[in-house]
Order: sequence, then C-alpha cells, then structure tokens
Amino acid sequence: MAKTTIPQKTQSALWARAGGRCQYRGCNEDQVGDLISGREDATFGFIAHIVGDSVDGPRGDAVRSPQLARSLENLMLMCAKHHKLIDVVDVDGHPESLLLAMKAEHESRIQVVTAIDEDRASHVIRFGANIGENEALVSTKAIFAAMPPYHHPASGQTIDLELVGCAYKDDEPAYWIFQRDNLRRQFDAKVRGRVERQEVRHLSVFALAPQPLLIELGRLLCDIVPATVRQRHREPATWAWQPDQPPIAFTVSQPASTGGRPVALKLGISATVTDERITKILGDDAAIWSVTAEHPHNDILRRPEDQAAFRTLMRSLFDRIKAEHGEDAVLHVFPAMPASLAVELGRVWMPKSDLAMTIYDNNRAAGFVPTITIGND
Repeated sequence: MAKTTIPQKTQSALWARAGGRCQYRGCNEDQVGDLISGREDATFGFIAHIVGDSVDGPRGDAVRSPQLARSLENLMLMCAKHHKLIDVVDVDGHPESLLLAMKAEHESRIQVVTAIDEDRASHVIRFGANIGENEALVSTKAIFAAMPPYHHPASGQTIDLELVGCAYKDDEPAYWIFQRDNLRRQFDAKVRGRVERQEVRHLSVFALAPQPLLIELGRLLCDIVPATVRQRHREPATWAWQPDQPPIAFTVSQPASTGGRPVALKLGISATVTDERITKILGDDAAIWSVTAEHPHNDILRRPEDQAAFRTLMRSLFDRIKAEHGEDAVLHVFPAMPASLAVELGRVWMPKSDLAMTIYDNNRAAGFVPTITIGND
C-alpha cells in the first residue's frame, strides 16, 4: 500500500478527473456516498499508484518511484476491490501499460460527458416488448453510454413504451389492432402531453419491436419534436454509431408500367424480399416498387449518414409513387429493414400528402401477413 502522502490539491484533481468513480476498466462504481450507511457525503475510493511509490511496492522502480510518487499522471482512483486486485491479488496481471490505458480511457470518457452542453439534453424513449424482461437488449446503461457526445440523458428515467401481453397471435389481425392501439395510448399518455407542455424538447429513440409497430411509432413521432433514432448493432453489441463503416448503396426500381393494379413497396435492406412473395399475396399484376441494398444483411446500418440518405430517398419516392398511381391508391409495404429505418419510414410519411399504407409483417409460419393500415383512420 502507498507510503506517500498525496497533496490535497492533487487528490482533488484526481477525484475530479475520475468523476468520483473507480477507474478500473469496466467498473465505474461511484465512490461518493453509501446507500447502506446512509452517508451521502462520504467518500470510499482509494488512491492507487500505477508505478509504486517505493522500490519494493507494486510496479516499483528505483529511479521512477520517487519521481512519480506524487504525480497526478501516476495516480488512479479505485474502489476497494480493484485497489486490492492490482496491488495485492494480481500484481503481475496489471502492468504499468495496462493501468495507464485504463486511466486514459476513463478520464477521456469523463471529459467528453461533462463537456456536453445543457442544450444537448435529450429524453429517452425505449420501445420494445416487455422491456424489463429484455434488459440486455434495451438496457438503460447501454443506451445512456451510447448517447455522448451528441446528447446526454435529460433525466435518469426513460420513457418506456411497452408491448403488453396479448392472447392473440401475430398472424391474427386482432393482434396488430390491439398493439397499435396500446402504442397510441401510451404515446399520448407519456410523450405527446409532455411535448405540448414543452417539458420535452428533444427525443432519443431506442426501439426493438415488430416492424409495423416501429413504423407506427415513427408516424406518431413525425416532426412534433426534434428526435434522433438510434440503431442497435449486433457486432459489436452496442447502440453507438460505427462511423468507420462504408456507406449503404441504396437502389430504387419501379414497375415497367402503371395502372390500377395493387401498388407495392418492397424494402429489402436487411434481407432479400423476392417479388414472388409479394405477387403471391397481391396477384401477378401488382406494381412493385423497391428499395434495396447492394449487400443486405441484418447488421447493415452503422452510420447516421445512411439514415439521412434513406429519409431523403423515401421522401422523394413517396411523391413519385403518388404521382404515378394517383391519390386514391393504397401502398402495400413489405419491409425487411433495420429497426431505426422502420421508425424513420414512419417519420417521413406525411398524413396530408402521402398515400395510405398497409404494412405487412414477415411471419415465419405464414409468410407476409397484413397488419395495420396507416392513413385511412
């Protein structure tokens, strides 16, 4: 254990840089206050030396130990468990280089988070089935960690819109009406009123749900308040954007001719949707428009720029389809796309300008089944 007395100014600087949290990688435990004892102003962290402050200490060095004994750059804030781990239990497993990397990562994160302006506060919407039971998929911790540097949580509480238990199966029309109405009621109760009272000025949306309901959520959001829709990635498992990925190459195709036939929009971005699956439902005369990706897969969306490109593309495409088929047509939508793009599709759709849409869901047993219609209710 340390033998050197650390000046109070240096201690204060370390606590500030660490944000009062353990700097051991993956810990981040708050070292201020104690819920068990009720001592809210107590501090429980330990100041640990990276290079030991004596030659015979952990990672000690005859020359550098006395030079670095009181150096802020050689000190880390640790919880009791990790202080003992690096200095007693597993000294060899914690070389200087590893501890320096941990310190740098932690202090960089604290600097980014605390530097976020107040006007970047954002209320978080979580939308999913039984959120509490699927914490790993829509966890508050993972969501909050993904928001900086663009936004920070306006509150420690999320706005949860849950899919509730339903006796109907998802290949039955009653299931979709039930869940649509449930979503609308929850949105009105938890979101719309707060926006109208100007309690909410920005929303960050984290959603994992069936695609028809994601589109409906986007329709409810529309442009009532600025919003950012986030995408959960599978590899690595995170909600944070992956800016080093290549852009998505979207391709638009249209039917050879137009007329009074059923009009379909195929969105094959995360998976391939064949025309045969659509004509099996709508008939061989269906006029099929499509938006596809060059290499569709279920982890394709990595960058916010691709979201923006998709929004621009769909805004233009909705106009083109209406111009070709007339204002009385109903657009049959067959989606296979990332969750955030489903929400964005609903946000782009304009109730006074665009065709009504019947949304289909891909049911493993029954194929595509009609679910809800947007725009004629």
